[in-house]
Amino acid sequence: MTGTPNHGIRDSHDMHVLVVDDDMRVTRINAAYVAKVPGFRVVAQAHSAAEALARLDAHPVDLILLDHYLPDENGLDLVRRLRQLGHRTDVIMVTAARDLATVQNAMRLGALQYLVKPFTFAGLRTRLEAYGALRRTLETGGEAEQDEVDRIFGALAAAGSPNELPKGHSATTAELVRQVLRSAEGPLSTQRIAERAGISRQTAQRYLKLLERTGRVSLALRYGETGRPEHRYSWLPSEGA
Repeated sequence: MTGTPNHGIRDSHDMHVLVVDDDMRVTRINAAYVAKVPGFRVVAQAHSAAEALARLDAHPVDLILLDHYLPDENGLDLVRRLRQLGHRTDVIMVTAARDLATVQNAMRLGALQYLVKPFTFAGLRTRLEAYGALRRTLETGGEAEQDEVDRIFGALAAAGSPNELPKGHSATTAELVRQVLRSAEGPLSTQRIAERAGISRQTAQRYLKLLERTGRVSLALRYGETGRPEHRYSWLPSEGA
């Protein structure tokens, strides 16, 4: 086992975590962050996909904090291989990869969260706490009514969000719009945002207005030859974003 796991007294309710990142310094930092969150215990660290697989074979874990950029294969390919091998370990992507194709593929492969570097301890803590609450809910077993199903599916998507989404808004769609704005090199029009997110212009407009009200997006007007201003939006980074 590489790195320094949390050697505290083992709590039977602790969730075991594998931290995977190609940068040893980043791995140590992320592991130290996890160790500060009650209920979580880092049991291994890895710096490649092959090493991560070896760690899992030696010690199955509850959760993997996974970087996308690894020296032997990318993180999403590793997740595919894990599923093919029968590993049901939960995955939270922790990566600098911001392109929407990677975000979308992570969702399709079942990643529970996607945390973009750089981030703060608070950003990771809220996601781990939401994950822990979700696990405790699911471990009770039994059946769920629709409102509880909605709460379960929305728990991780809303983690780390400064504001709860109003009724009728999807956390997944809001995240797509956020990722478009984060990855943009400059202000974008509503139409361009809609095209990049793969949603209608009307839907994009609804979510842009919501993000503007929360202070996460700035709006500027660009006047063209017609005299009618074009709305152009930019992402406003903040701590943990």
